[in-house]
Amino acid sequence: MKSKKNDYVKIEQKIYARMLLTILTVTVTVILLRFMIKDFFDFGDLITSFFINVFHMSNRTALTITHFIFINNIETITLIVILIVLVIFLKISVSWFTKYFDEISAGMDRLAEESKEDIILSPELEFMENKLYQIKSNLEKQKKAALEAEQRKNDLVVYLAHDIKTPLTSVIGYLSLLDEAPDMPPEQKAKYVGITLEKAYRLEQLINEFFEITRFNLQIIVLNKEQVNLQLMLQQMADEFFPMLTPQGKQVIVNVPYGLNINGDADKLARVFNNILKNAVAYSYENSIINISAKQQDKDMVITFTNQGNPIPKAKLETIFEKFYRLDSARSTNAGGTGLGLAIAQEIITAHDGTISVESSTETTVFIVKIPL
Repeated sequence: MKSKKNDYVKIEQKIYARMLLTILTVTVTVILLRFMIKDFFDFGDLITSFFINVFHMSNRTALTITHFIFINNIETITLIVILIVLVIFLKISVSWFTKYFDEISAGMDRLAEESKEDIILSPELEFMENKLYQIKSNLEKQKKAALEAEQRKNDLVVYLAHDIKTPLTSVIGYLSLLDEAPDMPPEQKAKYVGITLEKAYRLEQLINEFFEITRFNLQIIVLNKEQVNLQLMLQQMADEFFPMLTPQGKQVIVNVPYGLNINGDADKLARVFNNILKNAVAYSYENSIINISAKQQDKDMVITFTNQGNPIPKAKLETIFEKFYRLDSARSTNAGGTGLGLAIAQEIITAHDGTISVESSTETTVFIVKIPL
């Protein structure tokens, strides 16, 4: 990486050269003026002739005025002429310098106006031109990312609105059947009630996801830290997932030393671990084991969630924590979420001054949470 000093070498050389040229020019000009005034011609005779020819003075009067005003003050007049020349050259030198500021200002105006015109500065300002191009590139990337995030959010709202209509239609349909056939056989009635309840739960889940979107955009994370029994929290969470795991033959094994504590917001950390575990359950193979472990490493508490499933493509590892990002591009009406779970997890861990990352291979996918002790 170039140092700051190297960035300014060209412009320093250009300024130095111009200052040297200005000094030399002024010096030569002063010498020439003094030579012209004193030696090149008879300055007094010219002034005397001027008064005689223009004002029709006598030779004696013109000579007296010339000696009194000009000849006796030749040093002062020479100094005034030199100062005038210096001011002119100083003005020219300053205009050279201000030209650079005008170029930089014009380049920044193009950035502010999001102009598509190229930013072209003088060769000696190449380093500043590169910086402006870098800023322009970063602004364009941020704008593109914001537009993509907004588009994903809008698409998600459309998807959820469509998905809400499906279970709602089913709920209305089965309730209508139950209402129209009060003498329906108990077995059939129980079946319809079960389906209706299942669709109602799904409807509730989708509505909660709508609220999740709003909360994520508006919520400011405030932490209420306390000592959290990590082993107890993770074990209770694994037990809560038992009904989801059993039908698929999956297991969660918690390998955390007893009494391992961490200082943090219990509710928000539980939300983080819940989101990660939910993701591991959704994308792990049937009849596989999800392993949760925790240990102290230097000044951090490291919690890992390891599951066996299809590897996450390397290109998607960097975007998996983005808002409204879902690993599967196709919607899943039954299992699809808002794509907020991991993004929210990252926000909460960042608020704890920690980090969350993911590693994926052909055999396992590992989510790693690090929180300072």
